[in-house]
Amino acid sequence: MTYDRLVCANCAAPVAEGRCPVCRANRERLTPQGPSPAMLLTLAIALLAAIALLAVVRTA
Repeated sequence: MTYDRLVCANCAAPVAEGRCPVCRANRERLTPQGPSPAMLLTLAIALLAAIALLAVVRTA
């Protein structure tokens, strides 16, 4: 769900406008923050495993 249709219970304005501190806090919480370090580490390990598997298959 995106915050563009949510209405703040504190000020009754759309959360996307960020009129009050509650709106701004929820807008910040709902916006994507980017990939987490754990996800990046998992992707790096998966990539290394795929490269190792490919090397084993090519030598066999």
